[in-house]
Amino acid sequence: MTLLFNLMGNVGSFTLVKMLVPAFMAILFLQAGFDKVLNYKGNLDYFTDYFKNSPLCKTVGLLMPTITLLEVAAGILSAIGTVALLLGNEILAYVGLMLSATSILCLFFGQRMAKDYGASASMTGYFIAALVGLLMLA
Repeated sequence: MTLLFNLMGNVGSFTLVKMLVPAFMAILFLQAGFDKVLNYKGNLDYFTDYFKNSPLCKTVGLLMPTITLLEVAAGILSAIGTVALLLGNEILAYVGLMLSATSILCLFFGQRMAKDYGASASMTGYFIAALVGLLMLA
């Protein structure tokens, strides 16, 4: 516990607050991205069925690796950026949050195209969190 209080004293509470959003995005996108990597076939089958009646139906084979790469990159950079904030470097966290916001927009677009309006509405909170994090780092 003493180590935590020493860390807070040396880093500052605003830096710790700035670390929360990239840490959140790291958890979100590392889990989502690695799930797609580890269960690629299952996810590809799911998304093929999910988009079967949308204009994106013929592009799932291209979109799946694209969103997977984007999510993994967002998660890794957000995780590294969270730690880098302790050293006073905000660039990696900022890039991680930009990739996170981009991933959320891609997911939102896909859900809207699939006419899954409930799921697309649930992206709003994630997008706002990414924007708040970006504004804190700007």
